[in-house]
Amino acid sequence: MNVRRNSFFRTKSVEQSIADTEEPEHALKRSLSALDLTVFGVGVIIGTGIFVLTGQVAKNNAGPAVALAFVLSGIVCGLAALCYAEFASTVPVAGSAYTFSFATLGELPAWIIGWDLILELALGCAVVSVGWSGYIRSLMDNVGWHLPTALAGSTDTDTHFDLLAFLLVLVLTAILVGGAKLSARVTSVVVAIKVTVVLIVIVVGTFFIVGDNYTPFIPDAVPTPAAESNLKAPLIQLIFGYTPTDFGVMGIFTAAAVVFFAYIGFDIVATAAEETKNPQRDVPRGILGSLAICTVLYVAVSVVVTGMEKYSKLSVDAPLADAFKDTGHPFWAGLISFGAAIGLTAVCMILLLGQTRVFFAMSRDGLLPRFFSRVHPHFRTPYRSTMLLGGIIALVAGFTSISELAELVNIGTLFAFIVVAIGVVMLRRSRPDLPRSFRTPFVPWVPALSVMATLWLMLNLPAETWLRFLLWMVLGFVIYFAYGHGHSRMRQQDVG
Repeated sequence: MNVRRNSFFRTKSVEQSIADTEEPEHALKRSLSALDLTVFGVGVIIGTGIFVLTGQVAKNNAGPAVALAFVLSGIVCGLAALCYAEFASTVPVAGSAYTFSFATLGELPAWIIGWDLILELALGCAVVSVGWSGYIRSLMDNVGWHLPTALAGSTDTDTHFDLLAFLLVLVLTAILVGGAKLSARVTSVVVAIKVTVVLIVIVVGTFFIVGDNYTPFIPDAVPTPAAESNLKAPLIQLIFGYTPTDFGVMGIFTAAAVVFFAYIGFDIVATAAEETKNPQRDVPRGILGSLAICTVLYVAVSVVVTGMEKYSKLSVDAPLADAFKDTGHPFWAGLISFGAAIGLTAVCMILLLGQTRVFFAMSRDGLLPRFFSRVHPHFRTPYRSTMLLGGIIALVAGFTSISELAELVNIGTLFAFIVVAIGVVMLRRSRPDLPRSFRTPFVPWVPALSVMATLWLMLNLPAETWLRFLLWMVLGFVIYFAYGHGHSRMRQQDVG
């Protein structure tokens, strides 16, 4: 390939990517272990999914068979995780899928995936912080404390400033500036509380299971309610005329497309590869370990909660807490609400961590202003990009009700999964000589299965989500051609 004529698809060698991490002004501190990464993974995966989606999907899509939906989703994520593990151990550089794309597909595809990740992680952090604020306000209301309406966040009809969400993001930004190890310590405490609460649900809830609640385990299929408009219909329905069903065997697959998003987060472990002491060994362990732990916990919780209360009676907003409340155990219900609020803190922190690392990597490559790739002289963290993004996300969380935009987080993650799976195959062919401490098994079959399974889930998303995603990508192209392409370090080296 002629690099100059095909400058949009110039690739950045793995050796150059690793060499860039050693520049004193742009080098991150290596302080994380496999345990830290596993904690990060568990911390970001176990969030609103286990505390909310379990009941919502059981009631609306799958009944007690929601446990099988979690198994199916775990398998799909496992395929993607195997691809991430190989890439992260081969290219242990900040940026995750962005860096992997640069090494295999070229600069323009890398920009596209990086721009996609910025949207995914920023919106994810903002959405979760708003959810956290709601839990805290609920707990405050229980003890008679009430925030003024003007500071209590937006509703579907009124727009107000969400003070709690705003302050949470600012505090987490300060912690991240203080270093990844400090973040890991805070996250470890939060995750310990969160996992303890989940285990309490499983152990205590087992004593309240009623066998009749599992009958029927797979309820009879019913047609999915018609969408209000074509844009709200799943894309697969508009293209192929296929109408998803709720309940029945196919309802399990519909449910799997929903609960899949409860697993989002293990990929963020890869963004911390550059700050890991032994990334070739520890990053694959962190990715696969956190995914395995969360799959077991998800399945166990779904089995317990659908056994405690008939699936048709489960609450959609707080199914775990309400299941205990409805069986006459308000103490456990309050403890679960507290655990959910604490747990979402870790989710916000790790999403913000992942986003700042992607932004940092793009800045270091010149696709975004290099000013943001300088690290703090003492903490060795990308403090400029962290402060910028933390401030923006705090404002978004404070002023915006973005529940409808939450699905953009999902489509962005799925898009990254596809790129990584394709990249593994391409790098195997273009650079078979690279040392790989972890190898994805059965290449190219596992990556191919990952692409097909991920694409299926993407097609089940509403058409309006695809439209918003395309609009964000168009904006990304404008920025790339107006700034990134001209300031790219790779292009400047070619010209030189």
